[in-house]
Amino acid sequence: MSFINYSSREINCKIVYYGPGLCGKTTNLNFIYKKAKPESKGKMISLATETERTLFFDFLPLSLGEIKGFKTRFHLYTVPGQIFYDASRKLILKGVDGIVFVADSQIERMDANIESFENMKTNLNEQGYDLAKIPYVVQYNKRDLSDIASVEELKGLLNVGSVPDFEAVAATGIGVFETLKSVVKLVLAELKKGG
Repeated sequence: MSFINYSSREINCKIVYYGPGLCGKTTNLNFIYKKAKPESKGKMISLATETERTLFFDFLPLSLGEIKGFKTRFHLYTVPGQIFYDASRKLILKGVDGIVFVADSQIERMDANIESFENMKTNLNEQGYDLAKIPYVVQYNKRDLSDIASVEELKGLLNVGSVPDFEAVAATGIGVFETLKSVVKLVLAELKKGG
């Protein structure tokens, strides 16, 4: 649900990085933030609450392109990975325009990936969203580790919708910008349809 600011002639879009704990969501945003030009980014903000001391999400406005004379600004968020922060996950998904599901490629993390993906679908449904109608991509992160599932296995479990997907090593930046560009393209295409 993009927000249009007519006075600044900006369309603000929200992209949420979703996935299990320690899969690389924050690592993706940190890499993007570090490499983005200073003039095209805002401040990285990390929030913590009294009850959820490890909870944080990152916020990164990123200006890219124009639609009908309006600049587009992308706000990138991460959800907390731990399942007991479900209320926070739901809140962060409100108004989402695009999603990057970050999967941990390690074989031992397959159950966590599936649980997180199902949780994402449930949280979207509870808010009236249909994942099939939201621009999203899947990133298979940590491809540099030794005990990892094959891409075919990961696709079979996490990409039944055949959306764009990417292999990545977020810590070194491999696949990070390819993933971001893909979800941004999908969100922009959706905006142009509605505009």
